Amino acid sequence: MLLRSCWKSRHKNSSGPCWIQPGLAALLWLCVTQLGCGSGAVGETKSVVQKDAEFDVTYNDTVTSENQTIYAFNHTVSRNRTEGVRVSVDVLSQGFESPILFVVRQKQAVLSFQVPLILRGLYQRKYPYNHVGRTLCQPPTRALSETQYFFVDVSTLSSQGTNYQLRVSRVESFTLQTDKKFSFTASPSQPQYFKYVFPDGVDTVIVKVNSDMNFPCSVMSIQDIQCPVYDLDNNVAFIGMYQTMTKKGAITVQRKDFPSNSFYVVVVVKTEDEACGGPLRFYPLRPDELIDAGNRSKILDVVVTPAINSKVYVMGMLFCLGIFFSFYLLTFLVACLDNKRVNKKRELFPNPADMSPAETGKTPASPYEYGSFADNGSTLSSEAITDSATSTDNNYGYMGQEPFKRRPILNHLHHIAVRIERSLDSVGRSRQESLSSVEEDDYDTLDDINSDKNIVRTKKFLCVSDLARKDKRVLSKKYQIYFWNISTIAVFYALPVIQLVITYQTVVNVTGNQDICYYNFLCAHPLGALSAFNNILSNLGYVMLGLLFLLIVLKRDIVHNRAMVRNDLNALECGIPKHFGLFYAMGTALMMEGLLSACYHVCPNYTNFQFDTSFMYMIAGLCMLKLYQKRHPDINASAYTAYACLAAVIFFSVLGVVFGKGNTVFWIIFSVIHILATLLLSTQLYYMGRWRLDSGVLRRMVYIIYTDSIRQCSGPMYIDRMVLLVMGNIVNWSLAAYGLIERPNDFASYLLAIAICNLLLYFAFYIIMKLRSGERIKCLALVCILFTAVVWGFALYFFFQGLSTWQKTPAESREHNRDCILLLFFDDHDIWHFLSSIAMFGSFLVLLTMDDDLDTVQRDKIYVF
Repeated sequence: MLLRSCWKSRHKNSSGPCWIQPGLAALLWLCVTQLGCGSGAVGETKSVVQKDAEFDVTYNDTVTSENQTIYAFNHTVSRNRTEGVRVSVDVLSQGFESPILFVVRQKQAVLSFQVPLILRGLYQRKYPYNHVGRTLCQPPTRALSETQYFFVDVSTLSSQGTNYQLRVSRVESFTLQTDKKFSFTASPSQPQYFKYVFPDGVDTVIVKVNSDMNFPCSVMSIQDIQCPVYDLDNNVAFIGMYQTMTKKGAITVQRKDFPSNSFYVVVVVKTEDEACGGPLRFYPLRPDELIDAGNRSKILDVVVTPAINSKVYVMGMLFCLGIFFSFYLLTFLVACLDNKRVNKKRELFPNPADMSPAETGKTPASPYEYGSFADNGSTLSSEAITDSATSTDNNYGYMGQEPFKRRPILNHLHHIAVRIERSLDSVGRSRQESLSSVEEDDYDTLDDINSDKNIVRTKKFLCVSDLARKDKRVLSKKYQIYFWNISTIAVFYALPVIQLVITYQTVVNVTGNQDICYYNFLCAHPLGALSAFNNILSNLGYVMLGLLFLLIVLKRDIVHNRAMVRNDLNALECGIPKHFGLFYAMGTALMMEGLLSACYHVCPNYTNFQFDTSFMYMIAGLCMLKLYQKRHPDINASAYTAYACLAAVIFFSVLGVVFGKGNTVFWIIFSVIHILATLLLSTQLYYMGRWRLDSGVLRRMVYIIYTDSIRQCSGPMYIDRMVLLVMGNIVNWSLAAYGLIERPNDFASYLLAIAICNLLLYFAFYIIMKLRSGERIKCLALVCILFTAVVWGFALYFFFQGLSTWQKTPAESREHNRDCILLLFFDDHDIWHFLSSIAMFGSFLVLLTMDDDLDTVQRDKIYVF
């Protein structure tokens, strides 16, 4: 303080006395701040010259180890106005070994740098810069107006004279104005920063920095009003929020994070472009070699715009809730109309099963009449039908022909005996068996059961009655396991995911590194600790519509159970067998997709993208299983096998994300496994599981090809199945070849594309075969199909807009960012969330209602395909 007072007195009155000589004072300051008072400095004599300097004047001078120059500046600082001060230095001589040291001393801060300025890149590469420009930090002032002094000390340890130029100037437009664009130029050695003050009534703003140049790579940072300001490539990440950028950068800033109601916008150009996806230009052989970086100046512009207010948040949430609650209302109206129609039908046509023979005026059916026998008020017993299905004495046509003929009287007497035996057994039970007392292993224990399966499943034309032979309680329990297993998986999967994304968000908020998450920064509205609340909120549709689908399935389940209790003939013996376990699992998976997608969008990046896709694999797999179960209820995969296969898919998804990028060995292994799995599944589907994978499988394959194709020149026995499987193999082999050749970086999306392509292929095949078999699609199912197709088309359009991509660097990803397009709150990807959740819900409804036309058709007249 004593030394500073002396300098102030000399500046105010150069003839005034001072008890310390100017040269000795400068030497003491240099000794304390730069050199230290070592033995080498004690005996040296330095010439210290202090000059009164002015703004916007260029000073050309020479500095050696024998002399030091101090430039004294003063300027008036106002509390209501902030002016930036910039120091620019050029070194005209090449003195890399002993650079010039510049020390800027202010009231509450000290800024020091050397010229040439050496900045380091990757692998310790060194880049020298002879031209340096730095903006001085402006400490706050309490007085309405005061004069502040600052000094620029110039010194060097070089014995040879080094020429330099010094210029101190005021920065125009140092304080940014709302909605006003300001252009400037920056380079690694000439960073720029500006001040912004929150206006009244504005609590959140978006700072946008743009450039027409991809490279050089740059960094934008938001820092609090304090000294020092970190504005070099090697320290810009020390404080505040920051992100790399090529052409676009945007950061949402909230007033609550800055107590001074103001902040600095700092823009730094990096020494290398690797962080933005650019190439590494130089590979020096000598670590200490200095590299000329060339011209790395970049022209940018910055604009600060107000973000949305609380009213827009409320409107966005109400809009989201309103859309999906409208589906609840529509479903309620449809249910009311359906109940009214059913009640009216019951009044006009009472169910004969609920009436006595006296009321119906009919006598019990003759036991010799095909397919009918009086047993506890029910007719058309499934046992009689399914037993008749085992007959292979006749060859039946496929289209427009009766698949079965009447049996001789002895067969009917055998049916009667079997039915009487089962009836006596049921009478001996004191109560109805619960599901827990029925195991699937209780069946198929006889030695001749395998021959029975071979007889049934290898028939040329199968009907649903052939593959619906097992006890309903067994199958009900089997398919309920799907729901309970996926519920357990959801709990154990979701809890660590939620914990992890909370950690991600905490890291982002603490470090300020916005390169961790791949947001659409031009439309990322924070709420509390969440950086992009709009992306999270838009996933609400999956949860709400998944819950609605569960309620619809529950209603159908209750109605079906009541019909079974009433011994309704249609429920007992007609239509596709009603098993709702897979539907419950699908609804749960849709809800979990919404939850995990929301977790992913807390901080989207390539390491947690599997959160968003895991239950997409689940949904695709469950839909294919449900399609297969409709016509193959007895031989559909168990929940344990299905989820084990899906777990393998997710396992490969993780491996692909971690090791698949450009790894030829991984892609070869995956493609081979993909093709082998396709062949095994094709064989399983073609032969209905009646084949063995053992050492003799190749021998049997060669024998079948020789006898059927070469010797007899006969075509495939199951033409429809063969067509589907050939198309499936073509699609999957093509996808495997594409992956092996192109090796896409986004392996998770590639794997999901495989699942979706197979699902769409199977669904199209099912619809075509349904229509080809003479079946029809009811009005409700047809409306669902058309509506879902249209919504899927719009959804995919918004999905492929690609507002961000973690396949590239964060800076390159930000080039795809775009402004909000809906209510100033939702972007294209949010609309994808809305539409895809509706489309998935519609797809589930299609699966649920597609076969309603068969509810009054006997199962021995419903074909399997």
